[in-house]
Amino acid sequence: MQNFPAGHIPAAAALPRETSAAPASHDASSEELTGSEILIRCLQAEGVACLWGYPGGAVLHVYDALHRQQQIQHVLVRHEQSAVHAADGYARATGHVGVALVTSGPGLTNAVTGIATAYMDSIPMVVISGQVPTRDIGQDAFQECDTVGITRPIVKHNFLIKDPRDIVQTLKKAFHIARSGRPGPVVVDFPKDVSASRIIHAGYPQTLEMRSYKPTLQGHGGQIRKALQLLLTARRPYVYTGGGVILSGACDELRTLVDRLGFPVTSTLMGLGAYPASDPKFLGMLGMHGTWEANNAMQDCDVLLAIGARFDDRVIGNVEHFAQGKRKIIHIDIDPSSIAKRVKVDVPIVGDVKTVLVEMLSLLDASDVRPAPQDMAQWWSAIGTWRARRCLDYDRGNTYVIKPQRVIETLCDITRNEDVYIASDVGQHQMWAAQYFRFEKPRRWINSGGLGTMGVSIPFAMGVKMGRPDSEVYCIVGDGSVQMSTKELSTCLQYDTPIKIVLLNNRYLGMVRQQQQISHEGRYSQSYLDALPDFVKLAQAYGHVGMLIERPADIEAALREARAMRDRTVLLDFRIDPTENVFPVVEVGKGINEMLLGSEDL
Repeated sequence: MQNFPAGHIPAAAALPRETSAAPASHDASSEELTGSEILIRCLQAEGVACLWGYPGGAVLHVYDALHRQQQIQHVLVRHEQSAVHAADGYARATGHVGVALVTSGPGLTNAVTGIATAYMDSIPMVVISGQVPTRDIGQDAFQECDTVGITRPIVKHNFLIKDPRDIVQTLKKAFHIARSGRPGPVVVDFPKDVSASRIIHAGYPQTLEMRSYKPTLQGHGGQIRKALQLLLTARRPYVYTGGGVILSGACDELRTLVDRLGFPVTSTLMGLGAYPASDPKFLGMLGMHGTWEANNAMQDCDVLLAIGARFDDRVIGNVEHFAQGKRKIIHIDIDPSSIAKRVKVDVPIVGDVKTVLVEMLSLLDASDVRPAPQDMAQWWSAIGTWRARRCLDYDRGNTYVIKPQRVIETLCDITRNEDVYIASDVGQHQMWAAQYFRFEKPRRWINSGGLGTMGVSIPFAMGVKMGRPDSEVYCIVGDGSVQMSTKELSTCLQYDTPIKIVLLNNRYLGMVRQQQQISHEGRYSQSYLDALPDFVKLAQAYGHVGMLIERPADIEAALREARAMRDRTVLLDFRIDPTENVFPVVEVGKGINEMLLGSEDL
């Protein structure tokens, strides 16, 4: 059997999706094992160090096999959805494939939201689900569901193993599919009789050859040359980056390209950290809650280089309004279905972002052409005018009520020289974290961008802490979303994963309240939370530290005190201004630069 050091995942390869595998080499040794033991051997061979799950009848043989080995650590969560979110957070922070294990029926259906969350954000993951015995499939057996049918729309691929002889090849395919091309979750449905069957195991294949699906890694040379020519002759160029830059490991190449050309650069919510926020060429996040300068540059540029981004509705707003801008668009993405899906593209380049940027940089080195200095000076002057609006300003001098922006800024300031990971839930607190925490490195910002899932931050943070135990891990939450996952505070205690929970408590479902104020004439239907728990006592009940902060003057001291307790999970309950809104904001249906910059615009 081929083994890898704990926590190490072999480098991704360009592997197909669902065709049959060619014969692969095995170790010479062979032995008789149960299907469950073979499954565990496969996970060990893939270098899986952590596994999140929840036991049930259909997977008891697998749990028995887990009990009799030491290489993989299993983490018992309190809900199957959290198992998948924790595996997801681990994958986002480390770049390795996250692995979760759930039982059949409700175990799988509880995991569906976590699977969909990973699918929307292209996160590599393998979810192993128990299934009733093969003879009972389709008979409405106890805790049976159609796992393949239910998950088909939200996975990159799924498998139902009916023959124990298929376990090894299926697991090999599952991991390669999860991490190859555009990453994504893969579900492996594992019937109970297959898990108990005994067969000869000849080892884990070292190689895998599949025929029908070959992700395109190398971009078309002619298209790359055409793209570079457009960029070098542009008068108002702009670089628009997304999560694909981080997933492909292309951050160094992006930074080199932007620095050599001197172009302004922006990022989607999922791409934050790919380019340093402190660099003056970075205009901030763009989109619905992006900066005034980032959105205006997007609308006014004449050549747009889109890298690993998909022009989604939260980025470009009204498509027809966006299309009014007269610009040439270059789009680099490994997924051909993402190119020209929402906007017309002039130079499509299908390929791995890192591979394409390496070739583009090579062509740039060989060229003497550079952007005209006078054109770039005028472009930066226009950007400076937009920046002068200072769209992220807020009432920093307020001494009576805590402004949530100040909490995020203070956390950013006091952790600037540390290796810090920030997980967030979804809502106002997520946008404030994205706007005011200045991310300098990739994979430090862990959030649900595509599906917008509430309740992810604590399990995300648990997964990050397991993958990055020596780093500081914070989760930014609201008083609504935190209640969806506080049960996992029990998991944090059991497995000694000390995280810091920054609760921005405004007693509302804040983003819902904000939209009701703006679009529904202040009819706050079911957005006020009228029976909140004492979060300090709740944290203490789970064996952790709870802190209540009510005055702006106490923000920094509280954060520093929490940081000093490196081996404890700490929940900080910040009572923030309940009327504070996230600005700037683009209303649904509006153009990208038709922005509300503050309450005065309401």
